[in-house]
Amino acid sequence: MPKMKTHQATAKRFRVTRNKKYLAKKGGQDHFNARDPGKVTRNKRRPIAFSHAHRFALEIALPNG
Repeated sequence: MPKMKTHQATAKRFRVTRNKKYLAKKGGQDHFNARDPGKVTRNKRRPIAFSHAHRFALEIALPNG
């Protein structure tokens, strides 16, 4: 049986914590940030955790994560 390969586009966007949580950066940070309120800008800095429903798809894409 061949080895399972990591999906590189997914590996660049997500990281796995020790407790198997999947974290990703919030989208929409490149430009047009001046018009956002400060609260929105601050919330974009911290990573967002993905729900349990997405976990199966991410485990297939990141078999060694």
